[in-house]
Amino acid sequence: MAKFIFVTGGVTSSLGKGIIAASLAKLLQARGLRATIQKFDPYINVDPGTLNPYEHGECYVTEDGAETDLDLGHYERFLNIHTTQANNVTTGRIYQTVINKEREGAYLGKTVQVIPHITDEIKRRMLLLGKDDKYDVVLTEIGGTVGDIESLPFIEAVRQLQWELPEEDCLVVHLTLIPYLKAAKELKTKPTQHSVKLMSENGVHPDILVCRAEEPLTNDIKRKLALFCNVKQEAVIEAADASTIYEVPLMMMREKLDLICLKRLNITNFNEPDLEKWKGFLDKLKYPKSKVTIGLIGKYIELQDAYKSILESFIHAGAINECKVQVVNVHSEFITDENVSEKLDGLDGLLVAPGFGHRGIEGKITAVKYARENGLPFFGICLGMQMAVIEFGRNVLGLENAHSTEMDEHTPHPVINMMEEQKKITLKGGTMRLGAYPCVLKEGSLAHKIYGTTEISERHRHRFEFNNDYLQQYQQEGMIASGTNPDTGLVEIMEIPSHPFFIGAQYHPELKSSVESPAPLFVHFVAATKRYNEKRTSIRNPLLHSEMI
Repeated sequence: MAKFIFVTGGVTSSLGKGIIAASLAKLLQARGLRATIQKFDPYINVDPGTLNPYEHGECYVTEDGAETDLDLGHYERFLNIHTTQANNVTTGRIYQTVINKEREGAYLGKTVQVIPHITDEIKRRMLLLGKDDKYDVVLTEIGGTVGDIESLPFIEAVRQLQWELPEEDCLVVHLTLIPYLKAAKELKTKPTQHSVKLMSENGVHPDILVCRAEEPLTNDIKRKLALFCNVKQEAVIEAADASTIYEVPLMMMREKLDLICLKRLNITNFNEPDLEKWKGFLDKLKYPKSKVTIGLIGKYIELQDAYKSILESFIHAGAINECKVQVVNVHSEFITDENVSEKLDGLDGLLVAPGFGHRGIEGKITAVKYARENGLPFFGICLGMQMAVIEFGRNVLGLENAHSTEMDEHTPHPVINMMEEQKKITLKGGTMRLGAYPCVLKEGSLAHKIYGTTEISERHRHRFEFNNDYLQQYQQEGMIASGTNPDTGLVEIMEIPSHPFFIGAQYHPELKSSVESPAPLFVHFVAATKRYNEKRTSIRNPLLHSEMI
């Protein structure tokens, strides 16, 4: 069986448990160990698929079609491995499983209770990934904050596992906050003491403290924390603010977090960490040779986590291109024909983001038209691709009031229509077209050039598709289907070959982008924006351009 590391949080939420867990897993992976991470969320939703992006940020989709917490995106981006449905479990899924068993009579008439039935199911799922010989270490992030009533069954399950598993097979890392009071000019340890005390009252004793702090932790503070929180002083880890989340693994390595865990778990067979690729990525990220400005046209822009994977994909693609990508958020609800040129002025590229519902749709269509008519590099994802199809249908093909049946059920030209298998579905959770599907690319197309192959696999999350009844009209007028599903004929990619860079994908390429394997569509889109920027710069300042040459 694998070793188990549990990551909990205290004092306040949003401290970065997911980043700390991913960083520790990355360090263990860099030392030759097989590591994976799972997230246990305390909310009653069965999965985040029905949550509003304003509530919970983006919904991350795994290769096998699970709608999961956005932290799984961090896990994949750091480790460059695929997670699955087993890597994300919610209270809702736990209770659903237990209640289904009760209805089946599996408990033989016993009274079903939180302890032992709910905690047993939690423990079963916590240990699931470590039962075969696939992983050496399984990290489990417990969502929420210690003290939340919703988290109590998960904390209790960890307590039981600390008692049931051999001492060297299980450890707890507690992430906490050491606030800095400017008026007193000192760091305060009392919130962390109370957080650890609360954990201890629930029977869970942290082995390692990772302390978020705006100022460096002195030896005196570390000694005080160790004394009052009953941990070794070497196990009090400083986690200072970083300029990028991708610095955190190196910061944790300097603090010897991985070595402390290896020692505590009695793992002796490991290598020196191999992080050369990671460091090379960071060098390119920190010292770019150029800069581009890309407009992200969306309707959830008030919450950055709503487009987390897209923003991280730009970081990966920017580093490969040795280019800093500055993303400018543009709310689609406020784009009109009258102000579109002003709103999009100075951009080197345009990405129209995914989403659902009719709000802000006309603004997205207007933005697409501006990019198409002005030669501005354009990239549409899911709904963004559909908006490009609608815009082209209205303004090039002359299909008056062309639309998607998602927004207008009675449109005379449903160029985007609900998939046939979706029309009979009434339950909304987990019923979209989800997960990885194959796609065949048209030889000689932009998509073929980008991927360098004719067969790819990408992840999906949608109910509506391009209406193939209109495909011939589109292709005759210059918008081609360069990628299709080989089994269903579903259009996956639409592009305009006569445009410098105009491409839309029905799938979500951002979900497979990682530090070591950036998404090809993002890499080539950023490269196109660089070319556009250089051309725009040379037109405005030909003397500067000649000097650069």
